[in-house]
Amino acid sequence: MTSKNGIGSWVALAILILLLVLAIIFMMVGWTSGDMDAGQQMSGAGYVAMTFGIVVTLALGIGLMTLVFYSSRKGHD
Repeated sequence: MTSKNGIGSWVALAILILLLVLAIIFMMVGWTSGDMDAGQQMSGAGYVAMTFGIVVTLALGIGLMTLVFYSSRKGHD
């Protein structure tokens, strides 16, 4: 049984893992920065912006996946 994973696959995997680790570090630094004694409170506008961002991101992802399946079924690939 031959392996199809060449050096390029391992390099791509290493880069993706590195980006994931950097994103987690960036998130933790951003989450814990600021005045820790008073606590961080999100305003109503923050919740609205977060909800809007989640809805738009989900709509974009669902729309793009729908187009992928549609074009695949119609033979436009």
